[in-house]
Amino acid sequence: MALTVREQMKYWGIVLLIATALLWYLGHVLLPFVVGGAIAYFLDPVADRLETMGLSRVVATAIIAIVALLIFVIMALLLLPSLIQQSMNLFDVAPKLFRDLQLFLSDRFPSLQDETSVVRSALTSIGLTIQERGGALLGTVLSSAASLLGIVSFLVVTPVVAVYLLLDWDNMIAKVNTLIPLDHAPVIRRLAGEIDQTLSAFVRGMGSVCLMLGGYYATALMLVGLDFGLVVGAVAGLITFIPYVGSLVGGALAIGLGLFQFWGDWVSLGLVAGIFFLGQIIEGNYLTPKLVGGSVGLHPVWLLLALSVFGTIFGFIGMLIAVPVAASIGVLARFASAQYLESRLYQGIIGRKPD
Repeated sequence: MALTVREQMKYWGIVLLIATALLWYLGHVLLPFVVGGAIAYFLDPVADRLETMGLSRVVATAIIAIVALLIFVIMALLLLPSLIQQSMNLFDVAPKLFRDLQLFLSDRFPSLQDETSVVRSALTSIGLTIQERGGALLGTVLSSAASLLGIVSFLVVTPVVAVYLLLDWDNMIAKVNTLIPLDHAPVIRRLAGEIDQTLSAFVRGMGSVCLMLGGYYATALMLVGLDFGLVVGAVAGLITFIPYVGSLVGGALAIGLGLFQFWGDWVSLGLVAGIFFLGQIIEGNYLTPKLVGGSVGLHPVWLLLALSVFGTIFGFIGMLIAVPVAASIGVLARFASAQYLESRLYQGIIGRKPD
C-alpha cells in the first residue's frame, strides 16, 4: 500500500532536517568533499567525451587528473606568488592613493582643507588603517583559510575525492536512479534532468566564462601597465558569475587605480576603460550565449539572495551549494507553478472542461 502524501511529506521533511543539521555542524568537514564533488561534476562531460573516443573510464580519468595537476602546478608557480605580492603591495600603497584622493577633493572642495573636516579625517583614518592592518588582514585570511581547509584536505583529500567521484560518476548516477520511489520516478527523473541541465549550463558555462574573462582582464591590464592588474583581473573574473557585477566592480577598481597612476595620460585611462567595455561586449554577445545559453533560468536577484542567505547560515560551504540549491528550487517552483495552473484551485468552475 502506497504512503499518503502527508506521510511522504513527513518522511522527506525529516530527511531535509537531517541534511540541514549535518551541513550546519559538519560543514567544515564536508567542505573538501563538496569541492571534490563540484570538480567531478564539472569534468564529467570531458570524461564522457574521452570515452566516446574509445578510451576507458580509468584512462580518461587518469588523463584528466594529470592535465589538471600540471595546470595547477604551473598556475601555482607562475601566478600565485605574483597575486599575493600584488595584494600586499596594494595594501601598502593604499595610504598614498587616499592622500592623492584627498588632495584631488581638496582642490575641488576647499572646505576639506579644514583640519576638523569630517571627510578629511575619515579619508586619513581609512588610509592609515589599511596600511597598518591590511597586511595583517591578508595574512589572517590566508592562515584562516589554511587552518579551515587544512593542508591535507586542500592538497590531498579534495583531489582524491574528485578523482574517485569522476571515476565512478556514471555508476553512482545509475545506482541513485534505481533508488527513486517507483510511484514518482517519471516526474523525479524529468525534474532531475531539468535541474542537471540548468546546473550544467550555469556552473560549467559560467565557470568557463569566469576563467576566460579573468585571464583576459588580467593579461590586458598588465599589458597596459596598470599596477595590480593581476589582482583586478582575478577579482573581476571571480565574480563574473553574477551578471554585470564582475565588469562593474572590476572596471571601477581598475579605473580608480588608473586615475592615480595615469592621471593626465588619457590614452592609458581610455585603454583601461576600453578593456572592460570590450570584455562586457564579448561576454554578453558571445561567451555567455555560447557557453551558458538563455535557458538557465537563474535571475541575478535570485542568485544574489541565495548566495547571501546560504553564506550567512552555513558560511563558505553555504556559498558553494547556493547555486545548485537555487537552481533546484527554481526548477521545482516552475513545476509547482505549472501544476497550479492545471489545478482546480486555479481554474475553478470557469476553467473546467465540460464533461
